Amino acid sequence: MQKFNIIQVVNHIGEKVKITGWADTIRAHGKIMFIDLRDRSGFLQLVFLPNNKEVYEIAQKIGSEWVIEVEGQIVKRPDNMINKDKETGAVEMVVDKIIVLSESETLPLSIDTDGKELGEEIRMKYRYLDLRRQRIKNNLIMRHRIIKFARDFLDKEGFIEIETPNLTKSTPEGARDYIVPSRMQPGNFYALPQSPQQYKQLLMVGGLEKYFQVARCFRDEDPRGDRQPEFTQLDMEMSFVEMEDVMDVNERLLISVVKNLYPEKQIQEIPFPRITYKESMEKYGTDRPDIRNDKNNPNLLAFCWIVDFPFFKTGEDEFGYPDGRWKPTHNPFSAAKPEFRKDLLDKKNIANILTTQYDIALNGFEIGGGSIRNHRPEALESVFEIVGYKKDVIHANFGHMLEAFKYGAPPHGGIAWGLDRFVAIMLGEPNIREVIAFPKTGDGRDFMMQAPSEISNKQLQELGIEIVKKKEVKTLKKTKKTKK
Repeated sequence: MQKFNIIQVVNHIGEKVKITGWADTIRAHGKIMFIDLRDRSGFLQLVFLPNNKEVYEIAQKIGSEWVIEVEGQIVKRPDNMINKDKETGAVEMVVDKIIVLSESETLPLSIDTDGKELGEEIRMKYRYLDLRRQRIKNNLIMRHRIIKFARDFLDKEGFIEIETPNLTKSTPEGARDYIVPSRMQPGNFYALPQSPQQYKQLLMVGGLEKYFQVARCFRDEDPRGDRQPEFTQLDMEMSFVEMEDVMDVNERLLISVVKNLYPEKQIQEIPFPRITYKESMEKYGTDRPDIRNDKNNPNLLAFCWIVDFPFFKTGEDEFGYPDGRWKPTHNPFSAAKPEFRKDLLDKKNIANILTTQYDIALNGFEIGGGSIRNHRPEALESVFEIVGYKKDVIHANFGHMLEAFKYGAPPHGGIAWGLDRFVAIMLGEPNIREVIAFPKTGDGRDFMMQAPSEISNKQLQELGIEIVKKKEVKTLKKTKKTKK
């Protein structure tokens, strides 16, 4: 007997089929029993008649969320019993065979609501149950569709998808790295990538010309609102391009996503307006302005580009750049605008140098950012000298980039979308955790897996690592300070 998912059975009226799923709602009308069966595609009403004694007795024992397999005939429901709110509401199955595949205890949380009334901790602890919630399931399906659409679009534009390493070198790029000890190289560490920035630029040196990746990124940041320690970017890079080229392909992609996947939504202005950083700060007080004409319209999408960013700023920096000195406003790999490239090389007029950075904002959120890159080694080296690094430090951290740029590096530029944020906005969700299958809490904890967690002494010994308690760390710092 052929097996179908629930949504498919509407096309098989009068046929006997097999389906599987979870018992969602169980009820009885007189002697007839009904179970609403649920799978990923939808719901189907199952009918159990008392004249099929064996099946009827099994059905009476079934509890909510039990997993079952049923066989039976798909029949049309009486006209007065049709449920127009469900795609399968005009049909039902008269069951003549049932197998219990798995029983379920009473769930520790309700899954028949949108879940927003529940605390984060219990939802994260039982995330595998939270995923059964219709809203979360639909969010992940739409996330998949956005990614698939982007992949197909970029493929037609001549991009190729390339994976880059998740074990890389720790370099100062703007946030703290997650570090990974190397057992085979004692005392040395990998870092998880904050972004594929350096690898994608090296792919351009390698002549690949158009690259993209749905990339996992890792940043060890302090708890800060709607952030995750690991997140996903739609990352791309192109050779032989200027700002207009990168902005054009991304604008067309965003418009196509909206028109094809969210036809009910309206883009406020096409082409997307462009606002300088200075204008945005003066008019809106932010570099990610919400320029919607009607902020009460949930289906209104106001995209805009922010351009002409200052290359450098000063101030305290907790992420690795020397405190109180110049640091890049975005990342050190950006190129200066053509009229400022001599100033960059001469390390003059630093406060006024503008970069080729372009950010894209949507309804008050930054959803992506990129730039044309420095592809000449002397320009990249100049950036690091401006932020206060000595040549030996520059070459220790970025020597591989400087070396690569000596061998015919093409002009190139790119962009990365915050994919989680974009999906959340499109779905009207309040935070990115609602569109990630297994998110962390705001302070980076995983209540389901109980991570982060301690590791065994044996593992520590193999890695040559000793855990120093917090008091000992403070004493050690104090001792070092006294010696100086």
